[in-house]
Amino acid sequence: MGLWLSSWLVLLWFASSVSPSWAVPANTSSFFSFKDNFDIMWAEDHFKTSPDGQLWYLYLDKKTGCGFQTRQRYRFGWYSMKLKLVGGDSAGVVTAYYMCSDLGAGPDRDELDFEFLGNRTGQPYTMQTNVYKSGVGGREMRHMLWFDPTEDFHSYSILWNSHHIVFFVDRVPIRVYRNTDKPNNFFPNEKPMYMFSSIWNADDWATRGGLEKTDWKNAPFVSSYKDFHADGCQWEDPYPACVSTTAEHWWDQYEAWSLTDGQHEDFSWVGRNLVTYDYCKDYERYPTLPKECNI
Repeated sequence: MGLWLSSWLVLLWFASSVSPSWAVPANTSSFFSFKDNFDIMWAEDHFKTSPDGQLWYLYLDKKTGCGFQTRQRYRFGWYSMKLKLVGGDSAGVVTAYYMCSDLGAGPDRDELDFEFLGNRTGQPYTMQTNVYKSGVGGREMRHMLWFDPTEDFHSYSILWNSHHIVFFVDRVPIRVYRNTDKPNNFFPNEKPMYMFSSIWNADDWATRGGLEKTDWKNAPFVSSYKDFHADGCQWEDPYPACVSTTAEHWWDQYEAWSLTDGQHEDFSWVGRNLVTYDYCKDYERYPTLPKECNI
């Protein structure tokens, strides 16, 4: 528990000082039911719900993992889910929560990723985010969290509008990806995307670069979900069902085009204290940094 304890006093200060978000108005807090909005992608016998259908569980054992996806596709909006990650010894296990324009790993897909990389008992999770545009990724950032994500549910959210994409954890902005006229950004040729989550074995790379392997004696590994919320443009072929610039869509109004002063303070604190890897600072990997790193 040493690493948790060594950071705990500082992180307690942060958790108590987080600024409230400008983002989600109080009247947008309705949540979606699983049976009406999701399909199991594979291994339906590794998926369970609570009796009231409000809690969802994905299981991983040595045979297989499991995953689900929304039936709908979306464009601009606010997309949020509460997750509780695998507890105990989770080395080698990855839980993912992400948006993707393709039902498979298509070569031209757009994708926005949260990935939670398990670890040995007592060591903190690593949260990795990534951005794929037209099939090209390599835009990883890694963070520590200021809480233990296995003890309770926490919200993980994506704000996507014509100006930027912001990754949030409990309404705290932890990553901003600017939308400009560059071809590698998500404007103006954005594709509609499904929302997914999955759990799988990735012990060839996930924990200490693959040095720590999954201990199958601890299986099944279980990730838990609740309170999926989508407030955005639902895609209806051949055009979206809404236009992002209309007045009722708070997530693409002027106030949501940039972070508030309080959010800038939180974002800066995260950058100074919790970022463990940023591809825009990896000069060995990218002697010439990707274009978006200069924005």
